[in-house]
Amino acid sequence: MAMKEDCCAMQLIDSNSVFNAAGFDRFAKKVKLAELGLSYAVVAIMGPQHSATSLQQSFTAKFKGERFKRLMIMGNFSLLAAAARRLEGKVALITGGASGIGESTARLFSKHGARVVIADVQDDLAESVCRDLSSSSTSFVHCDVTKEEDVENAVKTATRKYGKLDIMFNNAGIGGIAKPNILDNDKAEFEQVIRVNLVGAFLGIKHAARVMIPAGHGSIINTASVCSTIGGGSSHAYTSSKHGIVGLVRNTAVELGQHGIRVNCVSPYIVATPLAKNFFKLDDDGVHGAYSNLKGGVLKAEDIAEAALYLGSDESKYVSGHNLLVDGGFTIVNPRFCMFEQS
Repeated sequence: MAMKEDCCAMQLIDSNSVFNAAGFDRFAKKVKLAELGLSYAVVAIMGPQHSATSLQQSFTAKFKGERFKRLMIMGNFSLLAAAARRLEGKVALITGGASGIGESTARLFSKHGARVVIADVQDDLAESVCRDLSSSSTSFVHCDVTKEEDVENAVKTATRKYGKLDIMFNNAGIGGIAKPNILDNDKAEFEQVIRVNLVGAFLGIKHAARVMIPAGHGSIINTASVCSTIGGGSSHAYTSSKHGIVGLVRNTAVELGQHGIRVNCVSPYIVATPLAKNFFKLDDDGVHGAYSNLKGGVLKAEDIAEAALYLGSDESKYVSGHNLLVDGGFTIVNPRFCMFEQS
């Protein structure tokens, strides 16, 4: 009953209004909080235009002793329980965090209470993301993951600024040039994809481990691909790099598990990111329709961010060495040899 009353109370908020101290009085009288006997009411404030602390203090001071815990007002006034802030107090470093899956993950991690360092070569995009998020809990460091000194500096930046590193998300990657005929493949192009996708992940794991081992805990996440479990889904270079990531994850999970550090990877199906659209030469609709097995849904970068959120949170505290496929069943289906009718 209390939950139903909570929801009814929240619906009375005018989403076009901006709450201030006086607004709390009007709101309290409107919903008759004391009479409702709410068990709790939690809404979160996001955005630089609001001050969560002052609003919370003003409200809790006026209604001290009520059975609900706290009320915070969000920019769009949507509910977000405090318990849902699954990365509260954690520090995360995300490579390739300026766009695509990395950007979505940075935004989601920040929403869930993490302090985030975005490491990328796309300076303008990364700084734009940081401006959208809280300047006190989000920062950017230029980082080319093929350069060990850049990766080491990114890790040091995170620890200097926030005092620790709880989550390392090695997400930076490139698709390379789509050349299905191996005779047309260039050695330099192959090596470049391996350097970014695989060596970059190796360096990220190495330098994250350097600070996580003394702490005795940490979560290292890596972006692999459905191409890490099948053949023929992408170029030779890209597929090789993603198979390599899975092997690296399994090996380092064994070693670093002795120090309380978890190492996992997430393997997405095609997501309409700039990388995927450029590689496959498809628009959004083409990417969404290509080879999809799970009908009625569209995989988005935000869905991969949710998978990374799980692997970075304490909810996955006993998950390590795992390749989490987010592919709608794509990798278990052979459309050329299937007894079920394919639409």
